[in-house]
Order: sequence, then structure tokens, then C-alpha cells
Amino acid sequence: MCLQQPGGERGMKLHGYFRSSTSYRLRIALNLKGLAFENVPVNLVSAEQKGAAFTSRNPFGSVPMLEAGGRDRAQSMALLEWLDEAYPARPLLPADLEARYTVRELAYAIATEIHAVNNLPVLKYLKDPLGHSQDDIDVWYRHWLKRTLDPVEARLAQLAAGDFLHGDSPGLFEVVLIPQLYNARRFAYDLDASPHLTRIEAACLALPAFAAAHPDNQTDSPERNPA
Repeated sequence: MCLQQPGGERGMKLHGYFRSSTSYRLRIALNLKGLAFENVPVNLVSAEQKGAAFTSRNPFGSVPMLEAGGRDRAQSMALLEWLDEAYPARPLLPADLEARYTVRELAYAIATEIHAVNNLPVLKYLKDPLGHSQDDIDVWYRHWLKRTLDPVEARLAQLAAGDFLHGDSPGLFEVVLIPQLYNARRFAYDLDASPHLTRIEAACLALPAFAAAHPDNQTDSPERNPA
């Protein structure tokens, strides 16, 4: 498998941040599809994504941004579905209508109900100007994790899911899930009562596509570049 090589298909470049869960999603998806790409770090700590050079290309001022097919593309969930349509080999969504619905139900629950309220701009706003302490913010973060991860875990139990939600390989659900579980562990969220989620997580993390996409393995990670 060719992972994250410069000069990818159609000169594909992924502008992202090592710890951004949405950038992490795209790295996993590109790797699963075997699409080579150049990883272009964007420093969120210094708000590089809000600078004129970046927003002139991506008015959302957010990562990821994917240079592909002759244009700059933003918004991770739209990007994931575009990838599946533009590169149908190794699909992220199953062919069966009901299976596709189930995958989308759980993937979008995480993307809209957890990430939307726990992303970096929201956490920064809670701290300044609203003046909440880091302890308050951690409580906030774990609250929204539990509110959605508990029902996702219950749905997985109903479905009797195996190592992956559908079939014998990961897809859209796992692409969205794994970065969120990475964040959950960063915020000391207790996953002991989530055996289905953690079983799927373990199966994914054993795969090269997920390992190569992990934040610690990115060129802009402090793990790769210790002070």
C-alpha cells in the first residue's frame, strides 16, 4: 500500500493539522483507498488557517483542505463522500441501501453531535471570551462524548457488529470513529463500558492505513519532532 507519498494522484495535497480529527479522517480514507498524497501541515495553534493566504483558497478557514481534481475542497464529510464517488475502488460505503444507511446513521451522529460541539473553535470560545476553566471545558467535552457514544455503542450491540461495522473491512463509520476515540482518550473519557467501540478501534489500529494516519506519525507532530 502506498501511503502519504508526495506527488499523489492528480497532485493530491492534503492541508491539515496532525491532531485535527477531521484531517485524521481524510488521512485514513485516502490511505484506505490507496491514494498517494502530499501532507501539507497547517498550524492551528498559530491560526495559520485564518490567514489571508489560506482563506483566499478556503473561505471556511478550516482544515482539512484537499487539493484534488483541479480545485481546493473543504468540509471533511463532503470530502469523504466525494472521494467515494471520484474513486469508487475500495468503497467506504457498502452497496446495499440499508447497510449504507446504517453506516451513515452512526458516522453522522459522531460528526454532527460530537465534533460540532467539541471542535477547537468551540473549546477556544468557551475559554476566551467566556472565561471557563480547563476543568470546565474537560467536563463539557466528556458530556458530549457520552451523549452520543452511549447510543452508538447501544446501536452496535443491536447490530451484533464484528471487528468492523459492515463486512470484513473498515469504511466510513470507522474513518469517523477512530479520530473521535483518539480525542476521547486525550480528554480522559472512560471507554470501559464501550466494548463494541473499543473492539472496532483495536481492529482498525492494527491496519497500516490507520497506523500511517495516526497523529503521532505526522510530520508536524511533536512526537516526531521533540523539542
